[in-house]
Amino acid sequence: MASFRVVFAGAFMVPTYFLCSRMPGFSEATAFRRRGFAAGDFWIFLYLGFFGVVVNQICFTVGLHFTSVSHAAVIVGMGPIYILILAVVLRLERATGHKVIGMLIALLGIAVLASENGLSVHSASLEGDAITMTGSIGFAMYVVLGKRVAGKYDTLTMTAFNHFAGALIVLPLAIYEANKMHGAGNWPLPRQAWAAIIYMAIFSSAMAYVFYFWLLRYLEASQLSAFTYLLPVLATILGIFWLDERGSWVQALGGVLALAGVYWIESGRGR
Repeated sequence: MASFRVVFAGAFMVPTYFLCSRMPGFSEATAFRRRGFAAGDFWIFLYLGFFGVVVNQICFTVGLHFTSVSHAAVIVGMGPIYILILAVVLRLERATGHKVIGMLIALLGIAVLASENGLSVHSASLEGDAITMTGSIGFAMYVVLGKRVAGKYDTLTMTAFNHFAGALIVLPLAIYEANKMHGAGNWPLPRQAWAAIIYMAIFSSAMAYVFYFWLLRYLEASQLSAFTYLLPVLATILGIFWLDERGSWVQALGGVLALAGVYWIESGRGR
């Protein structure tokens, strides 16, 4: 699933780039395309695509197979902390007490949300947790390294070629998996599976990365990553209203804590 998602996202972004770069609203992409690419540009796209697309999405999907959802929620919830540490090490920002306190409050909220189903180790494994954490650290590397070059590239160019590089890296794996499924009689996939993969490729990958990198040009890496804490909150709300899942006071408390942490972090940012 992860390899198909990455390949489809890369395939979607390439024609989107050449189509949109001809429009007046994407003048920065047009100017960059006319100026041409240097060898260093391809290297930047390659390592950002590797960390942000390949490592992040593949490791998360594989890790979730070996660990529990509650463990994965807490590990992914620690992503903004990884980003803050890396940003401080690379001297892109300072670790203020305001940011640290806000992240700890939000992380506590994620832990409370995850505890709704219990934090038992019986449905998790150390290797699954390690793989999931590798994916989170990969995305942290993408955000911090992307922040260093955010002023050099426009949003459309960065997102398109990061995903294209990630698709090239993953393509042999996707072909191998497709042949394996064909040999087992599970190919072609049903329509619902293709719809899910295409949705994840376009909206959860390509479009989400466009917005994320655009905002990364205006916010510090740790402040933007703080909104990651809203993911389990929104997923819980959608699950209640869309999938008829049952809500609880524990979930409400976890959501309030996560929102409070994000608000605390953002309240320390100037205009």
